[in-house]
Amino acid sequence: MPSAASRLVPLILRATGRGKPLSDAAAARQRVADRALRPRPFGPPRLRDDVEVTVVHDGWPVYTVSPAGGRARRHAVYLHGGGWLNEIEPAHWRLIAALAAETQTAVRVPIYPLVPWGTAGEVVPRVAELVLAEVARTGPRQTVLLGDSAGGQIALSSAIWLRDKGFDQPDRIFLIAPVLDAAMTNPAIAALERRDPWLSRPGIGEYVEYWRGDLSIDDPLVSPLSAALEGLTGLTVFTGTRDILNPDAHLLAGRASAAGVDVDFVQGEGMVHVYPLLPIPEGRAARRRIVDTINGTPPGSLRR
Repeated sequence: MPSAASRLVPLILRATGRGKPLSDAAAARQRVADRALRPRPFGPPRLRDDVEVTVVHDGWPVYTVSPAGGRARRHAVYLHGGGWLNEIEPAHWRLIAALAAETQTAVRVPIYPLVPWGTAGEVVPRVAELVLAEVARTGPRQTVLLGDSAGGQIALSSAIWLRDKGFDQPDRIFLIAPVLDAAMTNPAIAALERRDPWLSRPGIGEYVEYWRGDLSIDDPLVSPLSAALEGLTGLTVFTGTRDILNPDAHLLAGRASAAGVDVDFVQGEGMVHVYPLLPIPEGRAARRRIVDTINGTPPGSLRR
């Protein structure tokens, strides 16, 4: 059964109007105009004392959150969500800091350009090159890639780009409620839309029109579910049953498994979009699963 805290989440989302900008196309267009006029800050809040934060600027700001004292044994790249429109938020930074400290990982966090300026054709190859640099630094076995929501789309599309170019991929990709088919053509989505307190197709469709730029909506740089999946690295996929992206997560898991990809599929019953980032018991369990997987600790085992 979903926890009491998780059952409050849909009520809070509806009461605060979190999903309102996605409820219709006009509201989504207005949100794009607002964000273009008044960009949101992206810098990290104060994080836990056992991590260090640095930043470089190479076209985009790229932050690195590392375990304090130079103790990093692994490298990772994290792509934040936000519908390709919204900046990274404190919940993302808290997860990133936990990963850095608890898995001894230096986590790169690119602040990629957002719509209406950023497009998939620009962002995905640049992210793939950043991932490739991390793989070259420590080797595929010591590198992972993570992304949530729109960031999950960028992460998976980047891995497909690396595969198609013949480059090494990270050891594993962690996808938290990823956007997989930007056209959202799955017929099972309609039945879920009434139960999803956060996401709606009209608004997402507007954001996608900016994000795809000159690319077709079924280009793998935009919709990774359009690509063949053979030869991809291992996937860990988190999805909630009150998220309209859930049916496509099932499609990804099925197709990837059929293509010989190692898939760990984690479904949160009654959970909303990106529930692993939320301060609820199910979110904490999901975050622990990510940490344990990176550390090579079997889920549910005792930890000292």
